[in-house]
Amino acid sequence: MKQQGLATAGFELTTNRTRKREFLDEMNLVVPWSELVGLVQPHAPAGKTGRPPFAVETLLRIHFMQQWLGLSDPGMDESLHDVPLYCQFARLDPCICRLPDESTILRFRHLPEEHELSLQIMPAINATLAKKCLMLKAGTVVDVTLIAAPSSTKNEGGERDPEMHQTKQGNQWHFGMKALIGVDADSDLVHCVIGTAANVDVVTQSHDLLYGKEKVVFADAGYQGADKRPEATSVKWQVAMRPSKRRVPGDTDWAALLEQAEKVKASVRAKVEHPFRVIKRQFCHLEVLCRGLAKNTAPLVTLFALANLWMVR
Repeated sequence: MKQQGLATAGFELTTNRTRKREFLDEMNLVVPWSELVGLVQPHAPAGKTGRPPFAVETLLRIHFMQQWLGLSDPGMDESLHDVPLYCQFARLDPCICRLPDESTILRFRHLPEEHELSLQIMPAINATLAKKCLMLKAGTVVDVTLIAAPSSTKNEGGERDPEMHQTKQGNQWHFGMKALIGVDADSDLVHCVIGTAANVDVVTQSHDLLYGKEKVVFADAGYQGADKRPEATSVKWQVAMRPSKRRVPGDTDWAALLEQAEKVKASVRAKVEHPFRVIKRQFCHLEVLCRGLAKNTAPLVTLFALANLWMVR
């Protein structure tokens, strides 16, 4: 049996619990590691030749840390050597065992993309939450956020990412992609994620964000006309009214009722901002990590699934 180091045995010399340590400790408790390892294990390399492979759970923990902290493959490699906390979370002891290098981290990061495991991770996590009666799915709130991509052409190819595009929001232009989500109206938990280029109209993707058994859908004014599309179902759409439509000249009572109704709808739609806050502020995912729409959508799906766990921790 391998000898444990003092850090892995729980005898830390420092008692100061930083915010990063608290975050990793909480995620360690809420992530269903055994279920996720069971999803990845059939696709992991057998390692019949060469050095023994690392445990799937160890690589999965490193992969999640890489997503949460926004680290590149070389950055994650160096951090494992520089930050003992990351080794503790990954169940590694640098004193008595080797650490995964940049190539190992890269190959495991491509594994969910090649086998579309991200699309299985979210249902697995949501199924665990549904067993605890945390997801009701009687109503859905849909919304979109922009994920920035490098707009500079000062690179080896001399061009931007061809799968990313620009769009105008207010008076400002943005270059990158859109992350569209469907959120349970009662629990704030994400049940669907779609990644598109920034210039794609959100109305064209609105019905793909539905769970299928909703009775009502809440959306902002950008989804006007979603209930009239050919793929529209019998679900009731509660779309925000544009401010110009709320003004009723000469009828202040009716205008006040409209304003009150819009505030009620806005209070429900506000829940969709909670997952966005976790992704962008807690997980610091403000920009794409690589080139290509599919390569950036896969980690987004994983991050939103983990955001569900963070919100109910």
